[in-house]
Amino acid sequence: MMRSFEGMICLIFEVLFTSTASSGPDSRFGPFVVAQPAIRKRQEVTKQNLSNFLFCMMFVVDLMSMNIQKKLFFDGTNGKLLFFTTFLGFASGLPLALSAGTLQAWLTVEGVDLRILGWLSLVGLPYTYKFFWAPILDRYQMPIGKTSRRRGWLIFFLFAMSITLFLFSLIDFSNKYALVFIAILAILLAFFSSSFDVVFDAWRTEILPKKIMGYGAGWSVIGYRFAMIASGALALVIAELYFGFSGVYFLFGCVVFVLAMFVFLCPEEKTNTSPKSLKEAFKEPFKEFFSRTSAILILVTIILYKLGDAFALSLSTAFLIRGAGFTPAEVGAVSKGVGLFAVLFGGILGGWILSKASLLKCLFWFGCLQAITNLGFWWLSIGNPDLTDMAIVIILENLSGGMGTAAFVALLMVLCNKKYTATQFALLSALASIGRVFVGPLAGEIAFNFDWPIFFLFSFASSIPGILLLYAIRKEVKKIQ
Repeated sequence: MMRSFEGMICLIFEVLFTSTASSGPDSRFGPFVVAQPAIRKRQEVTKQNLSNFLFCMMFVVDLMSMNIQKKLFFDGTNGKLLFFTTFLGFASGLPLALSAGTLQAWLTVEGVDLRILGWLSLVGLPYTYKFFWAPILDRYQMPIGKTSRRRGWLIFFLFAMSITLFLFSLIDFSNKYALVFIAILAILLAFFSSSFDVVFDAWRTEILPKKIMGYGAGWSVIGYRFAMIASGALALVIAELYFGFSGVYFLFGCVVFVLAMFVFLCPEEKTNTSPKSLKEAFKEPFKEFFSRTSAILILVTIILYKLGDAFALSLSTAFLIRGAGFTPAEVGAVSKGVGLFAVLFGGILGGWILSKASLLKCLFWFGCLQAITNLGFWWLSIGNPDLTDMAIVIILENLSGGMGTAAFVALLMVLCNKKYTATQFALLSALASIGRVFVGPLAGEIAFNFDWPIFFLFSFASSIPGILLLYAIRKEVKKIQ
């Protein structure tokens, strides 16, 4: 499996560098395009170094994953569960970039103002408020064939996302209401995607045995991040070299439709008892959670733990294209594509460390790594970066991000009472997404008024409170474990 991934990514890089080096200026990118001679020179100087670095990453990923794949993915029931956990993680991650980073790149290419890009990040609000309708998904079952409660909702939301992506492909920017249509469709996509996440998180928490929960968290992160790279890296490369952004959204609409069909094969969750009434579905999960010691501190920690990453990544695509001077295809291949191997490595390594060390220690050290690697964007913003510089920063950021997310997901799973899985996980993950959603307008204003170096220093500083709060909730986490 790993060899096929390596071959695919190498082929993408070969096509990318060959095509962009020989092509002329593309008027579609207006003021954002970099002089072609400079691009060709930069590509020739860095291509060999980047290739060597990639193959080193491939080798390390192979070594780290070999034993784990043999022990887990080919181990009967556990292997099947981990496979579908990874598969559904992929389905969960696919829409996020299409309503965020890839959409941001599309609008950047179309010349949309930076401040509007910041405000459009609010289309992700459904990820924050999904716990309001999570009890409905806990209480009722979608009548699709003879599917279980969780699987029926998974299929329904994937079909809904597919239709929304098809509608994206029909957007015409010559229409004066194009941005309004895009905002509405992006909100719908975020609603269906966040609802899918509610059901997937509940399914994963209910179906995974405790002994493989850490690995399950790691592999779901791998699937999730792999999907974000596919709908980010591959989307940007295809948009520039082949079909344009409208074609990309149509293509991914087809992909999501196929994913919905495969969900019929997923194992059904073990816990099939639903709340007896809608009132119970709404009331009891919150009552049980807030009866715990340090409940408020836990919620604040969850909000702040990923805040630094949320700031750094909220305008990362716009920065790499507009601030650092890279083309969308370069950003797609390096920022998203090269990050694939770091995410794989980070997810595998994070899951392995979680099985050996305490969850609290993992959260602390992984959080520190996330904060430090965010300074890499600051380094890019004060210099004259080439592709190798961007690759190093992105790889380190994805590596630490994969590890940190694996530990963070494991924390959310541990905090959930299995009687109220969907609602409690939705509450916790919604709070975790507050940073990603609400920092957009502030991030846009900071970047516009203070420039990129100050923006990335601010993102580093914002990551510190969440790490410090881990000390305040240490007793509660240890007791739950």
